[in-house]
Amino acid sequence: MGQPAPRTHSSPWLTIAVLCIGQMMIVLDQNIVNVALPAVQRGIGISADNLVWVVNAYVIPFGGLLLLAGRLGDLIGRKTVFLTGIALFGAASLLCGFATNESSLIAFRFVQGVGGAIASACILGMVATMFSEPRKQAQAIGAYSFASAGGGAVGPLLGGVLTEYLNWHWIFFINAPIGVVLVLVGLRSVPDERGQGLGKGTDFLGALLVTAGMMLLVYTIVDADKAGWGSVQTLVLGPLSLLFLVGFVVRQARVAEPLLPLGLFRSRGLTAANIVQFMMIAGMFGLLFFGTLYVQRVLGYSPLEAGLGFVPIAVVIATVSLGFSARLITRFGQRTMLFSGLVLVVAAFLMLSFARVDGTYAVDFLPASLVMGLGFGMAAPAMMGLGMGAVAPEEAGIASGLFNTTQQIGGAIGLTVLSAFVTARTDSLTESGESEASALLGGYHLAFLLAAGFVLVGLVIGAAMLRTSRPTEQGQSARQVTADRKDVPAL
Repeated sequence: MGQPAPRTHSSPWLTIAVLCIGQMMIVLDQNIVNVALPAVQRGIGISADNLVWVVNAYVIPFGGLLLLAGRLGDLIGRKTVFLTGIALFGAASLLCGFATNESSLIAFRFVQGVGGAIASACILGMVATMFSEPRKQAQAIGAYSFASAGGGAVGPLLGGVLTEYLNWHWIFFINAPIGVVLVLVGLRSVPDERGQGLGKGTDFLGALLVTAGMMLLVYTIVDADKAGWGSVQTLVLGPLSLLFLVGFVVRQARVAEPLLPLGLFRSRGLTAANIVQFMMIAGMFGLLFFGTLYVQRVLGYSPLEAGLGFVPIAVVIATVSLGFSARLITRFGQRTMLFSGLVLVVAAFLMLSFARVDGTYAVDFLPASLVMGLGFGMAAPAMMGLGMGAVAPEEAGIASGLFNTTQQIGGAIGLTVLSAFVTARTDSLTESGESEASALLGGYHLAFLLAAGFVLVGLVIGAAMLRTSRPTEQGQSARQVTADRKDVPAL
């Protein structure tokens, strides 16, 4: 039999609520800032060159620390790591709101990224192991999927509302009281889980290698658009970051107690789910970024109106993830739901590639966004269920950190690649005499087609790697699935 779900001092659904609100707060912060950047620039006089670092100072530590934070959750207890991260995130958010110059804001954003990584690295691991019953487990993962995707969609709206009706400081202040409530409620509701102990995987050199490698890789990617892909900086730091990561992998294969047990990747479920997520998130960032630009720069919507335009996709994701995904997964199986959802996501991007210069929101954007929400709401819970169901409960923290790392790297690489193609296409059309709106739209069309290609590649790889499974098999305990890994036939 599998390991029983951890006990809590209160309703397990209260625990799920605390974890998902924490996840949504962290995801919101990654998107809410973008809308407020012009107001931030005016408010503290930050230079145009350094404005991007209000975003990057958060992204770099966030992407770099997820694996380490996830493993620490397994070793010292996921509750301890989660609540520590939430407290640090809330405190740093308060400091960001009080920042009076660019140096302090960028520094506090870095600390905020550290807190966000520490908190979010363990959330999926706790959500996935809260229930052993398949239906409830699917419902919990559906709630987490909504918190992640819905937070991304609502971020631009909330950022627009707070900036327009209050001021930019409140995009940070809002996190502080939420963080306090989460810590106070979480101390009582989140289960006390004894970690394996720091002796089980305290690989300090490995931790240094993976953290340095991931931070350097994220920095190289997010700054490549400014520095140039062929610049000395990119050509030196890119290989150096990969060298650190290769050194980390080599060390993990040799040490007795690795930080990241490489045996995890023998699970085709975990490996395939991470590959699919990488490709899907690489595409989804295209929707959030270039969809917002299309609505504002081509259709002429204000930032607040553009934010409102993303509410329907959040509503659809919430409806599917929270209301139907568990029943659909139980009825049809995770694999079927994953691939059906990915097909819808590809279709939505193809629909967006036909958006018009003189179009309307109701015709050119809304239908595609609804299909996108339906597809993502179906695919994300199934994808996470397949991945997390393939690891033992004691490895859930590192698997959760791996999922979050894949998401961050996929988003950073996807957006950087899409931006490069959009810029080249837009410049080419402008030089050929196209109007500004037509040139911009031509670039966005290319971004949506490439995003569809990303997701399609993920679909093909997932179909090749994931074995057919019956609905009744979904939701097996992680320990049972792990025990069965040796029976999975080789590709």
